[in-house]
Amino acid sequence: MEPTADEPTLPPAIAEAWGLRGRAPKGPRPGLTLGGIVAAAVALADAEGLPAVSMSRVAKELGAATMALYRYVGAKEELLTLMVDAAYGEPPAPAGSGPDWRVGLSRWAWAEREALRRHPWIVRVPIGSPPLTPHQLGWLDAGLRCLDGTGLTEPEKMSVMLLLTSYVRNEALLTAQLLDAAQAAGREPGAVMPAYARLVARLADPARFPALHAVLASGALDSDDDPDDEFTFGLDRLLDGVETLVRARTAG
Repeated sequence: MEPTADEPTLPPAIAEAWGLRGRAPKGPRPGLTLGGIVAAAVALADAEGLPAVSMSRVAKELGAATMALYRYVGAKEELLTLMVDAAYGEPPAPAGSGPDWRVGLSRWAWAEREALRRHPWIVRVPIGSPPLTPHQLGWLDAGLRCLDGTGLTEPEKMSVMLLLTSYVRNEALLTAQLLDAAQAAGREPGAVMPAYARLVARLADPARFPALHAVLASGALDSDDDPDDEFTFGLDRLLDGVETLVRARTAG
């Protein structure tokens, strides 16, 4: 169905993701498929990072000419959109709603974190719009279903999901950046905070930064925290805030 004049144009990558653009015309590479192209690009990003992904490099991995890819994907930006959707995969099955909404959202957050740890390049892909691809809409729907029976309004549910995924993505990006920095400095993972503590102790005057020196004196920076513990702490505090809102809506 063609869009009416007042409907937004469907981006090509989104149409591709939903199978709305039809098949590519026949050419010299009948074995080439959109799914195969996306899978090759995901494998390349997993192995070498997002900067390694280009139309020519993906074509080389597939043993095809670069122009052959353009029969299926119009531009690299479209390919990136399809890669993210494929890398996310199917959402976790809804688990917990009503009184168990917190269990469900916690499971959802951990599942998204695991997806981002498997494919850390996802958080490097610029976000051009709210989710529109099949898998990403599936993840959003699964999260929203956890909030059934909480008394939250539909806009509040959307805000909760935005807050939750923002937390998960920010934690994944921060972890990836710290790991990159540690590797660039030749440090072993797990030795970031001790080196940081030594630098702070050297640079920060106790009279000017008394609270920071209290942290140093406590030994809190003597070793790296377990990433899972840090994630759990932040997630619990976020869900505590949502729970306060849920209780208010229920009482109201």
